[in-house]
Amino acid sequence: MTPELKKNRRSFRRDLAVVKKLWPGQINGIQRESLKALYREYELSAGAGDLQLLEGRWYVTHSGLMRLSRRNGCSGIQVHSVPRFCDAQAHRWVFKATVYKSHRSRGFVGHGDADPSNTSALVRGAEMRVAETRAVNRALRKAYGIGICSVEELGYLFSPPERIRGKGIDSSHSNVNGSGQPRLRDKLCLLIRKYELDPTLVKCYAADFCGTEALRDASRDLVETFISTLAEEAAKDRAALIYKLNSYNQLEEVKA
Repeated sequence: MTPELKKNRRSFRRDLAVVKKLWPGQINGIQRESLKALYREYELSAGAGDLQLLEGRWYVTHSGLMRLSRRNGCSGIQVHSVPRFCDAQAHRWVFKATVYKSHRSRGFVGHGDADPSNTSALVRGAEMRVAETRAVNRALRKAYGIGICSVEELGYLFSPPERIRGKGIDSSHSNVNGSGQPRLRDKLCLLIRKYELDPTLVKCYAADFCGTEALRDASRDLVETFISTLAEEAAKDRAALIYKLNSYNQLEEVKA
């Protein structure tokens, strides 16, 4: 075994020890091997914040991608908005990013979009910056062959569990709960984005389902049940779900 290989193995063991402290009891054999492959091929370190574990899967972070580009001598990143898809009043933004791995590179292109329906309430008003980051992340992933999605491309922003665990922070004001899982609101946002649903109609359906005037007045158990029901209906027959949601739009028109 070469000295370099021994050094890499020791570094990975240290990284794995940190990971087990960050996500106690959540690292199984498959996740460990995936982490090892990412460390060996890209030098991505979960302990250094390059990766995050979310719902049993590894996601790369923006900082991890930036460090990867520096290690590989990235020549530059060009980013600009795509005006025809942007709407400042609706807080809807689309950016295009091009990563140049070298001075002779033709560039790797990635697009990123953000609006209130696919971002966390924690970054409300910062959709433009989220869209830009997502575009850069996609371009970097293409340039360096990263097959896993980045955290910032998800419908909510994820923070390391140690930032909230044991700090006395109410999970209702964080983007994850005490178990390191995303908030119910963010899960709902992901469903809306995944199946391209109307957020306003989904809220009407949720309030009706929970028997409250507004979704925020419903109990956590009811909201969890609603999200599970919505996910099942969307996966089984999206067209039928859209028809159901449109019925709430008709009811609103009648009231008006």
